Amino acid sequence: MAQKIKLSTIAESLGLSTATISLALRDSPLVAADTREKIKEQARALGYIYNRRAASLRTSRSGIIGVVVHDIMNPFYGEILKAIESELDRSRQTFILSNHYDSVEKQRTFVETLLQLGGDGVIMSPAIGTPLEDLRLAEENGMPAILVARSMEGVELPTYRGDDSYGISLATNHLIGLGHRTIAMIGGTDQTSTGRDRYQGYVNALRKAGIEVDPNLRIPGPRSMQGGFEAAVHFLSLPQKPTAAVCWNDLVAIGLMNGVARAGLVPGQDISVTGYDDLEQASIATPALTTVWNGQAEVGRLAARALLDRLVGSHEPDGIHLIKPEMRIRQSTGICKPRT
Repeated sequence: MAQKIKLSTIAESLGLSTATISLALRDSPLVAADTREKIKEQARALGYIYNRRAASLRTSRSGIIGVVVHDIMNPFYGEILKAIESELDRSRQTFILSNHYDSVEKQRTFVETLLQLGGDGVIMSPAIGTPLEDLRLAEENGMPAILVARSMEGVELPTYRGDDSYGISLATNHLIGLGHRTIAMIGGTDQTSTGRDRYQGYVNALRKAGIEVDPNLRIPGPRSMQGGFEAAVHFLSLPQKPTAAVCWNDLVAIGLMNGVARAGLVPGQDISVTGYDDLEQASIATPALTTVWNGQAEVGRLAARALLDRLVGSHEPDGIHLIKPEMRIRQSTGICKPRT
């Protein structure tokens, strides 16, 4: 086997001290930029691999952050993760990603593995049914935790997410302002704080406008484009004949519009549809989707920054930190046309 390259090997080849080599490979500003680059080039040429485990023994920090979310295939989480990665990159932190798919066991295994690796911290969008003990597992073992997108009752950890109740009320009020009175809500689940808050925002807006809340106009469950497409049959067969739909997210809304179009109706004209999150797909959908910007990038950035601050001993207060959503009006909503 080839001999393992050590810092001393690089130092001898360049006539520098091992301390200088170590600082340069950690991008320390104490070493001039051109010298750092020369040292890195020599390290690459010699085949040197940075030993993160040994470094963690010296500094009590591994430089590893864990991030666990529901499903990276959902662009909502993709936008949060992109912002987290960008913020961590600035501090030369590496993150390890896991999808829990709402499996508490899978999430727990990831946290335990992260602890075994000496992870510095974890950012979580907690799985449905996450027990408080699982969050304490991280905190009590010296690994700070930050929550994103979903909050948990009885948890005082810093939590970053959009103000879902307010955001859905914006969408519902927009439809009411266009004359709609029979408005369905499609998607989501009461098992998450997000689902409960979004439904409550819908209910609050209807009641404030003097519109009776009909529980039969709620179609819970769908959270994907396929789910929204399949829900179109149920939506169009409702005896109340809704003229509009407030959707759980943009994916559900785009799927619903496709289902409505497949049935021979025109989204934005015959049926008004609003989404939620303002994903990239929203503005290029046909028709362009009226939706609510939910600040995913800001959520990711603030969560990563909060974790980094905790690692150096200062942090934002515990509790929920809400991003205020904003309405994005496009072509998928219009003046109410009663269905016959």
